[in-house]
Amino acid sequence: MKYRVFLPVLLMCLLCGCSADTAVSSQSPEANDSPAVSDLFAMDTYMNLKVWCSDGETVLKDGARLIQNLEQTLSVTNPESDTSRINQNAGSPVEISEDTSALIQEALQIGDASHGALDVTIYPVLKAWGFTTQEYQIPDEKTIQNLLSHVDYTQIQLDGNRVTIPEGAEIDFGSLAKGYTSDRLMQLFKENGAESAIVNLGGNVQTLGTKPDGSQWSVAVVNPLSPAENLCILKIENQAVITSGNYERYFEGDDGNIYWHIIDPKDGYPADNGLISVTIIGESGLLCDALSTALFAEGTEQAIQHYQTSDDFEMILVTDDGRILLSEGIQEQFQNISTLPVEVIPHE
Repeated sequence: MKYRVFLPVLLMCLLCGCSADTAVSSQSPEANDSPAVSDLFAMDTYMNLKVWCSDGETVLKDGARLIQNLEQTLSVTNPESDTSRINQNAGSPVEISEDTSALIQEALQIGDASHGALDVTIYPVLKAWGFTTQEYQIPDEKTIQNLLSHVDYTQIQLDGNRVTIPEGAEIDFGSLAKGYTSDRLMQLFKENGAESAIVNLGGNVQTLGTKPDGSQWSVAVVNPLSPAENLCILKIENQAVITSGNYERYFEGDDGNIYWHIIDPKDGYPADNGLISVTIIGESGLLCDALSTALFAEGTEQAIQHYQTSDDFEMILVTDDGRILLSEGIQEQFQNISTLPVEVIPHE
């Protein structure tokens, strides 16, 4: 298998002035024309929340608590989390929260829809490559095959808020947790009367409504082949925009090859199926988060087929030969500002 070298760091820029790098602040607006803004670090990433409502400061405090609670519930490194308890008790049923149950149910559905390209039981293989500890290594083939024998999301048994995974299996929600969190934040904001909001959870962007002036949000996605340039600008409202790529987390092996963190469950190696980035646009942050990983692992042709048989997302694929494949439903919201050629994928 050939591993291609792509060194740019992921960057998603918000052209609406929301940045995860700004100083921490939280201000309640005097009127609905000014947002309340909060920056925090959680789920191993920097997050920025911006909301327009009458009591923005209180809403953002509630949002921060929501994020912290979800992190404590879902983090695979927290020994008291649902995820850790499931893994520690593999082979036996475990009582879990409604949040964890919802995530598992979605993971099973997307696993089926992607023909196993999304598999939350891939965690032991990720550990073997060092992507969970940043102690990177290239595992030998025997190790990979032994670990793959325990990778099979279809063996997860979910009964309400009770889940059982097979002995030897381990799960992780890294491909879903931030998307689920942004969905929960949007729900919280709406329940508190907000009509405009935008969050950036480490590059996972989701919006509520339009900007307060009625215009759409502008989100720029950086060109993975040229990090000094943007690939495109998207105009969105009530949507999430989430990207996965082989340039997000990677290392150079002693063999001189580059290995990235999106593992193909079919062979246990970094997915090398013709794509270098996948951007998913849709109303559900959870779906967009999961599909950005799943379609990357599926590869170009299967990703196109997945889109053409679905009706709940749009996509932007960047191929390893330097093409943009754009789903037709996002054409009017898409502006190409790169030199890469664009091919429109029809929805059949």
